[in-house]
Amino acid sequence: MSTIDPGMESLMEAFIYESTTLLEQLDEIMLESEKEKNISQDNINEIFRIMHTIKGSAAMMGFTGISTLAHAVEDMFFLIREDPERLNMVSDAIFDLVFQSSDFFKQEIESIQGDDFQDTAATELIAQLKEQAAIMKGEAAAPAAGEAAAPAAAAPSPAVSANPNLKHIRVFFDDGCQMENLRAFALLNHIKDSCSLLYSDPENPESNPASSDEIVKNGLLISCEPAEDVTIDEILKMVESSLNIKTYHLEEPAVQEVQAPPPPQPSAASAPAAAPAAAAAPPAPAAPAAASSGSNNKAASAKQSLLSVNQSKLDHLMDLVGELVTAESIVASNPDLRGLKLDNFTKSIRELRKLTDELQDVVMSIRMVPLNGTFQKMNRIVRDMSKKLGRPAELVTVGGETEVDKTINDAIADPFMHMIRNSMDHAIEPPEERRAKGKPESGTITMSAKNVGGEIVVEIKDDGQGLNKDILLNKARQKGLLYKPESEYSDKEIYHLIMLPGFSTNEAVTEYSGRGVGMDVVRKNVEKVGGTISIDSQKDVGTTFTIKIPLTLAIVDGMEISVGGSAMTIPITSIKQSFKLWSSDQILHNSDGSEMMMIRGECYPIIRLHSYFGIESEVTDLTEGILLQVESGNNIACLFADELLGEQQVVVKPFPHFLSKYNLKEHGLSGCTILGNGNISLILDVRSILNSNER
Repeated sequence: MSTIDPGMESLMEAFIYESTTLLEQLDEIMLESEKEKNISQDNINEIFRIMHTIKGSAAMMGFTGISTLAHAVEDMFFLIREDPERLNMVSDAIFDLVFQSSDFFKQEIESIQGDDFQDTAATELIAQLKEQAAIMKGEAAAPAAGEAAAPAAAAPSPAVSANPNLKHIRVFFDDGCQMENLRAFALLNHIKDSCSLLYSDPENPESNPASSDEIVKNGLLISCEPAEDVTIDEILKMVESSLNIKTYHLEEPAVQEVQAPPPPQPSAASAPAAAPAAAAAPPAPAAPAAASSGSNNKAASAKQSLLSVNQSKLDHLMDLVGELVTAESIVASNPDLRGLKLDNFTKSIRELRKLTDELQDVVMSIRMVPLNGTFQKMNRIVRDMSKKLGRPAELVTVGGETEVDKTINDAIADPFMHMIRNSMDHAIEPPEERRAKGKPESGTITMSAKNVGGEIVVEIKDDGQGLNKDILLNKARQKGLLYKPESEYSDKEIYHLIMLPGFSTNEAVTEYSGRGVGMDVVRKNVEKVGGTISIDSQKDVGTTFTIKIPLTLAIVDGMEISVGGSAMTIPITSIKQSFKLWSSDQILHNSDGSEMMMIRGECYPIIRLHSYFGIESEVTDLTEGILLQVESGNNIACLFADELLGEQQVVVKPFPHFLSKYNLKEHGLSGCTILGNGNISLILDVRSILNSNER
């Protein structure tokens, strides 16, 4: 954001957050309406409000491209809202235009956050929107490109000088205060409830950033008729009390008749939108007057109960809570207190632990966000690909209210997108092929989420053609991706070949696939947040991807173990069971020297942690140490350690940056933590340990 004034960074964050949220609402409304082939009056009002807010906020920030396009969309829905009969004229073309506009807004907002932002004009989209507006108005042709896109239903206003009751106030703002057009908009909102008629010159300043220069040069001319029981002196006092007012004075109207612009007063449906747009500007205290009656007050008070907080502050709070948990553990485990009978101290420590646990739960809950938003984004992908590929499909979501940590939610959005695209491009068959198989013409993709213990389990299931094992093996053979004889591959191992880098079954590169990077990205991103992914498929029935991800990455329940005098931690969610061997006869030896053991009829490999990490240990006899059966996805093995030290809640700390070149995660370590006695314990990455053992 190098082109943004440093003093506006906080406003920029608010603009990006608000606009992104509104665009998600817009997509949701449009998808629902397109599915029902109808836009309800409430949804029309909501779309109008969204566009009005984005228009005002973008104009305030100086993003002309966004503001102008939002104005064009707003105008089209103004026509629909004012004449319900025009609802019958809403076509697929209008849905497509709104979706294209939404995509333009998103691209611009993403570009704004970069270092080389250039304001882009959506000239072609605006022309198409004006053409649709012209069709709705019954005009022969769309308005010329240079014409203003004023709402068609607005009747011509009377001449300013023709109304003897109008009072004219010329206002000048402080020198160098900037954003004069938005300050003018806030001032008009401040006094509008005290006026029965209200006009301004320049008109609609909030939607025209260029009017700032005119206001600086000539001032803002306010033409108003005071409401009943309101005097012009009271209005002048309101002007005087507003922010950044340099001078103001009453003046006589010019002899020449000047056509008054349409009143800037929002209609009943759009009034609530005016306040949010102006609220981001410095003169915000005046804006809430725009929503000040009856049920609107209740809505406003309800909104005020929600507070937007920068994520970096939540991250810092989480770090402090983690340090508090560690400090509490250090105090409770102080070796100076060992052997002493301290009943009051023990009671106090229990109370402290209760409070720290409660504080931790509250902070964790603050960071938790529902998956609904992420799920909803996938609807757009299914909708767009259905149209482009000619394969009708529907996305069904279940369990969207399930919550995960904000960091994890952000990390899994990209994998979900790749998997949905993969299902649409590879799995869902064309309508004629589905008919031949006795399936409905429209395919179904189901995304479901549920909370299982300390993990979130997400399933992405389609009713497509399934994975062809022969094709997968053949492709892997051609690319040299097989690491053992084909006959030794299980079905699940064959399915997992699609996760390998460079693997793709498409012969040609298309807009959606063929480069062999999509599913590899899915695997890496899921594993990056400590998750696992498994695949199951059945020919002509469909494919199911099951993703298991932790609720949070910050604080986990861990099992402390000792290996050669070194403390290590294994996440509890990875452990199936732990046990001791009573006899070495229970051990099976392979020809390559590796060890296995039989558990309830199944053989599992044994991984000696002291050998894996190259640590000297006095406990080398398997009957003297402890075995922990762990799992990651479809992989299960038994880890051998010296002893169990006990279960403990640990704060996950990343390794210092200077260790990043050693790629410790690929060598079985995911981080570290500080124990109650002050020692450092390494946190094991069970997935990488099991994967390296397979190789």
